[in-house]
Amino acid sequence: MRTDNQASKRTLLPSWQTLVEHAEEMKAMHMNDLFTQDSERFLKFSIQLSPLLLDYSKNLITDKTLSHLIDLAKDSEVEQWREKMFKGERINRTEDRAVLHIALRNRRKNPIMLNGKNITLDVEKTLEKMRVFTEQVRQGQWLGHSNKRITDVVNIGVGGSNIGPQMVTEALKHYSDDSVQMHYVSNVDGTQIAEVLRPLNPERVLFIVSSKTFTTTETMTNARTAVNWLTSSSFNQKSVAKHFVAVSANKENAMAFGIDEENIFDMWDWVGGRFSLWSAIGLPIALDIGFEKFLELLEGAHEIDEHFCNTPLEQNAPVILALLSIWNCTFLGAQSQAILPYDQPLHKLSAYMQQAEMESNGKSVTWDGQEIDYPTVPSIWGELGINGQHAFYQYLHQSNNVVPADFIGSVESVTPVQGHHETLMANFFAQTQALMSGVNEKQVRDDLAARGHPQSYIDKVAPHKVHKGNRPTNTLLMKRISPKSLGSLIALYEQKIFVQGIILQVCSFDQWGVELGKGLANEIVKELSNKTIKESHDSSTKGLMKYYCSSK
Repeated sequence: MRTDNQASKRTLLPSWQTLVEHAEEMKAMHMNDLFTQDSERFLKFSIQLSPLLLDYSKNLITDKTLSHLIDLAKDSEVEQWREKMFKGERINRTEDRAVLHIALRNRRKNPIMLNGKNITLDVEKTLEKMRVFTEQVRQGQWLGHSNKRITDVVNIGVGGSNIGPQMVTEALKHYSDDSVQMHYVSNVDGTQIAEVLRPLNPERVLFIVSSKTFTTTETMTNARTAVNWLTSSSFNQKSVAKHFVAVSANKENAMAFGIDEENIFDMWDWVGGRFSLWSAIGLPIALDIGFEKFLELLEGAHEIDEHFCNTPLEQNAPVILALLSIWNCTFLGAQSQAILPYDQPLHKLSAYMQQAEMESNGKSVTWDGQEIDYPTVPSIWGELGINGQHAFYQYLHQSNNVVPADFIGSVESVTPVQGHHETLMANFFAQTQALMSGVNEKQVRDDLAARGHPQSYIDKVAPHKVHKGNRPTNTLLMKRISPKSLGSLIALYEQKIFVQGIILQVCSFDQWGVELGKGLANEIVKELSNKTIKESHDSSTKGLMKYYCSSK
């Protein structure tokens, strides 16, 4: 195995150099020709798993491309790093931590050792605590301070403590029996918490405060507001114990806040926030759909983990997705990627993937702190497919910027309405075909002439109707959204992100870029409260703060 210093020279790898040369060859190719030349292309470039089908044939790749990409994965020692992660080695090197979110969904319950301790036992203990708690709340056995049943649960968190659980509960709303109503507060803008709390009865509300450190400014500001709202409604401070639970790695801070120790659910430093929905951070999910369905979510993720560990790289879905992202971005120059769900329940998936990928791999230095001189991950954006078609698909089809896209859909709708799903899926299939094939000027002119338009009109309009095509897409087709299939989909992307980070050699599991702004904000809030603006700020920041204070 190479030393870190040698391994940091990704651009010097023979496989990297080969891909640089190969990319120049492929830029002259069109996917239309590749499909014409190979009638087996779909079978060759697709992977069928029990929860979903991945078709990646509509990428600008050949057998040779894939072979070179696999060589890069092997030269980057993806398999060895995968083993390190699953063994609990401290691959989060800047924070000296293991990366073991896979242990949270270890449904085989095989021992996973960390510092000589089997953490599977800790995970199972927390899951059992979650099971008991969720059943008590859902069955009306957990009573508030005035002995009334809990009807509404408000999750207070931000980042991974919010977007993951919220995305999943929205996606699995069809599976909820409405035992309780879920609400989410993440924004420190007081408008959100005020609007969430306004219609609720404080005697029937349970708050979940999710923060690994229990010091996150946004979360604790909202939590204190929630306490004030609760205690001002004829309750005293003791009501906090009956209406608040916490998910945190810092029990001392949670208890100091007023939460009983028995109502604190564990988090661990070997779980990053954006990979934590499988843990007690997923408590809102379990409360909403029931604990057994929460376990199905974990089982779906575990299936992908098993596939990721045991499948050769050539047929390994997370590896292929990662390699295609690197091919399209680093070697072919794409600067962004769209996530396009054609399934209403997945309307928050694009936002979830923004955090998962960009917070993980949006870095500019290598493991050993050297500046990277090649493009890393693209910016991630997207929207529900049909909405996007009438918004930004014009850009996808005809702009000069090529945007690779992942299209995600289901064979069956969770809410079948006659004629709707067929129309939805017709658009789903048509868009990937159109992005790939396009339409050239001769085809446009022939079509306009066949419709009887005069030559002057054809000359005027034809250039505007040309679509160059050759726009890469992946298609992920689930049989139906369910807890299990959704778990598989999320884990597929998580493992893809891991592989990307290894090949690009960035630290995927820290987020120092998040910390800088938060630190500055903590200082500035004091100045805004006291209206004492420090002269050390730059003139723009100082001017804006002074204007803000003088205008209040």
